Amino acid sequence: MSFFSFGQSAEVDVVLNDAETRRRAEHKTEDGRKEKCFLFYDGETVSGKVNVSLKNPGKRLEHYGIKIEFVGQIELYYDRGTHHEFVSLAKDLARPGELTLSQSLDFEFTHVEKPYETYTGQNVKLRYFLRATVSRRLNDITKEMDIVVHTLSSYPELNSSIKMEVGIEDCLHIEFEYNKSKYHLKDVIVGKIYFLLVRIKIKHMEIDIIKRETTGTGPSVYHENDTIAKYEIMDGAPVRGESIPIRLFLGGYELTPTLRDINKKFSVRYYLNLVLIDEEERRYFKQQVLATFCLQSCCAAFFFFFFAYWKDEFPFCVYDRIMANSMFTLLIFTLLYFKGYCNLTLVSDVYLIFQTASDFLAS
Repeated sequence: MSFFSFGQSAEVDVVLNDAETRRRAEHKTEDGRKEKCFLFYDGETVSGKVNVSLKNPGKRLEHYGIKIEFVGQIELYYDRGTHHEFVSLAKDLARPGELTLSQSLDFEFTHVEKPYETYTGQNVKLRYFLRATVSRRLNDITKEMDIVVHTLSSYPELNSSIKMEVGIEDCLHIEFEYNKSKYHLKDVIVGKIYFLLVRIKIKHMEIDIIKRETTGTGPSVYHENDTIAKYEIMDGAPVRGESIPIRLFLGGYELTPTLRDINKKFSVRYYLNLVLIDEEERRYFKQQVLATFCLQSCCAAFFFFFFAYWKDEFPFCVYDRIMANSMFTLLIFTLLYFKGYCNLTLVSDVYLIFQTASDFLAS
C-alpha cells in the first residue's frame, strides 16, 4: 500500500487459460498449511491472462509498463535475502502509458523448462510462480501465483531386492531382506527379518523412516533429520530361527521423491532404520537408503487394480492385443501433444497405464 496515494488504484490477477480443466496438487507452505495449486510438468506451455482491474473506472492510471514473469527459484532459509533463480522468463505485455479502463492481457510461455520438483522443507524451499507487475513511479502493483511442478518418472529398469546380514559378534546376528531397492510414493515395503543368533534380551523392534535434508555447500552445510514414521514390527523377545514379516504402506506418509544435488543447493534423501531395543534401553540399528520416486497418475493405480481383479477372468488374447497396441497408442497421444490437442499430463497418464499393465502381466 502506498502512503502517498492512500492505497493501490488497481488490482492485478493472473488467470490460466486451462484453469477449469487443469489438475491441482496439494502443496505445503512454510507455516505447515496445505493449499492446492495448479499442477504442471516439465516442458508444458504456461499461458493465460493478466487482468488489470481499475478500482475507479475512468480515472487514469499511469504506468511504466506491464509485464509477466515465470520464475523458478530456491530459497535457503538461513540466507533469506538471496533467491537463487534457475528459471527466469519475462514478457512485456504493455508499453509505458495510461490506463483508463480495465484490461485483460494475454501471455504465453511455450514449452517451459521446469527441471526440478516443487519442494518445501525445514531449511529450503523450491518454488515456481507467475508474477505480474504493473510498474509505477512510487510503488509497483504485483500479483504472484504459485504453481506445483512434478517431475515425470518411469519405473526403474533395475529394482533388485536388498538382502543384508548385520549383528554383534557372539551376541546378535540377524538377516533382513526388502523386496525392492526403489519405491514409488504409494508403494508397499515388503520384507522379512530372520534371527540367526539371539543372545541379547530384546524388548521390541521397529522400523523408522528418516528424511535427511542437506542444504548448502562446503563449510556451510546443514543437515536436518526428521523422523517421518515409526512402525513397530515386534514386541517381545525373539528366539533363534524366528522370522518377522514386514509390510509398510508408504501412502500414509508425507514423502517426496528423492532429490539429489538440486541446482547444487540441496538434497533430500530417505532412509529405513531398523531399530532393536533391549531391556536395558540400549538401541541397535542398521540404516538402509530408501530411494523414492513419484508416480504421476492415479489412473495408473486404477488400471493396476482393474488388471489384478480381472486377470484370471479375461482371456489372454485381450491382454496381448492391449500390449500390442500400447506403443502405437502412446505415439498417437505424443503427436497430439506436440500438435497442441492434449497436455503432457495426459501423455504421462497413458504411458503409466501401459507400463503398469505390462509390469503386472509379466509377473
